Amino acid sequence: MNTPLLSIVVVSFNTKEMTDKMLNSVYFSLREHNFSSFEVIVVDNASTDSSVEMLKEWKKREKNFLLIENKKNIGFGRANNLAVKKTRGKYLLFLNSDILVLDNAILKLLEFYRKREGEIGFVGGKLLNPDKTPQPSAGPFYTLPVIFGALFLRGDYWGLTRYSPTSVKEVDWISGACILTTKRIFEDVEGFDKNIFMYMEEIDLFYRAKKKGYSVWFYPDARFIHYGSLSSKKKSYPILQVFKGFLYFYKKHNSQMELMLLKSMLKLKAIVGLLIGRLLNNRYLIDAYGKALKTVE
Repeated sequence: MNTPLLSIVVVSFNTKEMTDKMLNSVYFSLREHNFSSFEVIVVDNASTDSSVEMLKEWKKREKNFLLIENKKNIGFGRANNLAVKKTRGKYLLFLNSDILVLDNAILKLLEFYRKREGEIGFVGGKLLNPDKTPQPSAGPFYTLPVIFGALFLRGDYWGLTRYSPTSVKEVDWISGACILTTKRIFEDVEGFDKNIFMYMEEIDLFYRAKKKGYSVWFYPDARFIHYGSLSSKKKSYPILQVFKGFLYFYKKHNSQMELMLLKSMLKLKAIVGLLIGRLLNNRYLIDAYGKALKTVE
């Protein structure tokens, strides 16, 4: 088999139907535009919804399809790192299992990257909600003011903490749902941090990449639908992981004073969320922020 130009990496966990649709959209998009120099590598993180059986059917049908079956859920970052070791392409495209490729998005992204190779390190496409409205998927690094805006000022809503640019733009970070880079660069920044199970792994990756001089770009002409959070069954899980992600990132990259200030903000957010939950008798808020508070104390 010829060495592919592009390796597409996907992590699967209990998203059988969506993963199947996602793979169909990838193969259809690339073959519709007569591009065959690619391989797809899927790591299944011990799914229990018969995802593996579905993926084995893909393996039977497609010669350029590799399935890695994990016996336990090792997390998003570690699963991606594992897949990269098996890749043969010069370019890597990380796609979430809940992505749908629109039109010629993958090749547009690849063409943009290759034209600017040497100038840029990473690029992501424009993510859309299922109704095709823009999904905020880029933003500034989480300094303390940015985190304060995200926690207390609805920063995401106002476009202060994450946004969806309408033009080609250099940004601090792009969503981990869609990342294109080269294998050389990914290995040079030592991949995803294996200690981050899920959420914040791309922020940490791009923070380290920027320190090494690699820029991160947003390319809006390559469009993907992103459903989001399908593999997180419990509603409180994303909130918990974001709290843990902030704490881990600050312990790793920031001063003790900054970490202390972060903990104060997270604790206040958890207490406010818990109080509102009790006032409204909202079990979701009580459960989510009760658990979040324990991570800070």
